Amino acid sequence: MSHKSGFVNIIGNPNVGKSTLMNALVGERISIITKKAQTTRHRIMGIVNGDDYQIVYSDTPGVLRPAYKLQESMMRFVESALDDADVILYITDTYESPNKNQDFLNRIQNLGVPIILVINKVDLTNQEMVEQKVELWSKLLPKARILPVSALHGFNTDGLTTMIKEALPEGPEYFSKDTLTDKTMRFFASEIIREKILIHYQKEIPYSVEVDIEEYKESPKLDSIRAIIYVSRESQKSIVIGQGGKMLKKVGIESRLDLEKFLDKKVFLELFVKVDPDWRDNDSKLKRFGYSH
Repeated sequence: MSHKSGFVNIIGNPNVGKSTLMNALVGERISIITKKAQTTRHRIMGIVNGDDYQIVYSDTPGVLRPAYKLQESMMRFVESALDDADVILYITDTYESPNKNQDFLNRIQNLGVPIILVINKVDLTNQEMVEQKVELWSKLLPKARILPVSALHGFNTDGLTTMIKEALPEGPEYFSKDTLTDKTMRFFASEIIREKILIHYQKEIPYSVEVDIEEYKESPKLDSIRAIIYVSRESQKSIVIGQGGKMLKKVGIESRLDLEKFLDKKVFLELFVKVDPDWRDNDSKLKRFGYSH
């Protein structure tokens, strides 16, 4: 029996639902999700296995014009996803203008791999509008197969999986069949904490924050985690901590509960806040935080 496998890389602009779709396709909560742009900063793999196939999905940061080195690194993750893709899932939604990032669309068109264009969030519009979007996109990406979906509600995600399997080339397993992701528990712990920061803080705070897991001790019944929340300015530190430490405590409690659900065991979580003015523009610090590939 032949075996199909490949890298199915999810690409698109910010806030179109890439991470929601990734989690729906993998069947697990691999990527954090918020309504804020730039929630995804890394390239995150989620692996789906069958007897005769292996799909290696990659969630990637939203396409943007970098303003500092952190964003340059985020775009390098996107570039790497273009370079090694066996199938491209280009995600848009029912609100996005189809002629946005035309140069980028031209690059995708010329990659020479199967392209599946996913129009997400169809639950927020009507059939006529969806048909208009399909017609517009078919002109912009004539090589793409187009499928309207609602990642949030699971509409057409089974059909998308079937389409992806058809597009996969024959190939070997890239990971063992029991592997779900390429990321470590340290990574997921930092992402869960960062998700709470994205949810509870406004303006520049979420984009000035990085979470570093300084210590992670595992045991059968309890994992102990010590995390440092880095911010760019002293004033941001005060905001993150909040009056009497209330905001930091709230982030800690919600993060711990999510971690316990994710790990299916008790978690002891300590959070600390430190100021590091240049972490977003310092190559060595970005490398330490995992922004390299």
